[in-house]
Amino acid sequence: MLDIHFIREHADLIRESCRKRRVVLDVDRLLSLDTTRRQIIHQIETVRADRKRSSKSKPSDEQIMRLRGLGEQIKRLELELSTLEPGYKELLLQVPNLTDPKAPEGGEGDFKIVAQHGSVPSFDFQPQDHETIMTGLGILDLERGSKVAASKFYFLKNDGVLLNLALIRYGIDLVSQYGYELVQTPDVARNEILAGIGFTPRGPETQVYSIENTELSLIGTAEITMGGYHAGEILDLSRGPKKYLAISQCFRTEGGAYGKVSKGLFRVHEFTKLEMFIFCRPEESEQMHAELLRIEREICDGLHLVYRVIDIAAADLGAPAYRKYDLEAWMTMKEEGGRRGGWGEITSASNCTDYQARRLNIQYRKPDGSTEFVHTLNGTAIALSRFPVAIIEQYQQGDGSVEVPEVLQKYMGKRVIGSS
Repeated sequence: MLDIHFIREHADLIRESCRKRRVVLDVDRLLSLDTTRRQIIHQIETVRADRKRSSKSKPSDEQIMRLRGLGEQIKRLELELSTLEPGYKELLLQVPNLTDPKAPEGGEGDFKIVAQHGSVPSFDFQPQDHETIMTGLGILDLERGSKVAASKFYFLKNDGVLLNLALIRYGIDLVSQYGYELVQTPDVARNEILAGIGFTPRGPETQVYSIENTELSLIGTAEITMGGYHAGEILDLSRGPKKYLAISQCFRTEGGAYGKVSKGLFRVHEFTKLEMFIFCRPEESEQMHAELLRIEREICDGLHLVYRVIDIAAADLGAPAYRKYDLEAWMTMKEEGGRRGGWGEITSASNCTDYQARRLNIQYRKPDGSTEFVHTLNGTAIALSRFPVAIIEQYQQGDGSVEVPEVLQKYMGKRVIGSS
């Protein structure tokens, strides 16, 4: 969340940020509640001070009556404050992060293409989507996944499993070179941590699964667990940012996603992901954001994937992100302009500035001994719901087999998945 002092002093900037993000928020109502809240708190403090002064000596009967009256007044004011507080906090938590002025304005389709790597593949045969290829090779079973669990769950088999393991090992080896500490996180988190990161744990807008009769939810990304890793702490960043590479299962309801292209593995309810997460000083976050993007590109370059980098428009950022870049790989399963083939997201890299740190109370100690909120950033290293899709579809062969990217061959022990 944003600092209420900042909101108070920059109300017009907050209104403009909400406009860019297409967020409907009654900023005036928030400021009105803030004013009332501060007035009540001041009254409570004043009456408490009065009662404390009056109780220092043995009170007369008249003074006892007055002290009781002050006590009743404090109770009434505290009740008034407790009644106001939920609405105030709800509005405050709805305020989105500020938006980088360099981010494009507009919605989902108004991104800016920053770069493209490689040329769109040209096949001398009719290319297939990954679901058709993987099912034909006997390495993906969606039908039994649906029978055992539900639609959009799946079984991977044989080389499908080996490809996933190879991608994880490749991602770990590459990212670890840049000083990221490897972590395997819980697959559940407290709802207060989800809310702190910016996820809605419950209600119609949630994208995560809640565990009945608990205050826990299955995580949709290790951004949640790693964001909560240092909650309530004061960090020592004197030797540089804290950088983590986290592996976890990810569970997503994908509510409302079925109107989009969701064939095969592209939108599923469970997958494994390697996630980069950084805690740094405010002056370092732009540099760290560039590092996350650079690593993501290096991962894709090593796989020789055709991809593009897009700068996400303000209204598509999501509340926590100040700026976000996505990498989109070329996929046969997509359709653009009525033609087969298009772009699908495989990674994202977000700078969340101090938005999450304020909600989770994560600070760092400055050289003068004072503290300040850290900046948090996150970026996808490997998502096993998306990377196999891009590899299978870009590396497919006319006989139904799939070449293994050279960089993965040492992990898989083979050069081709399937053969004629």
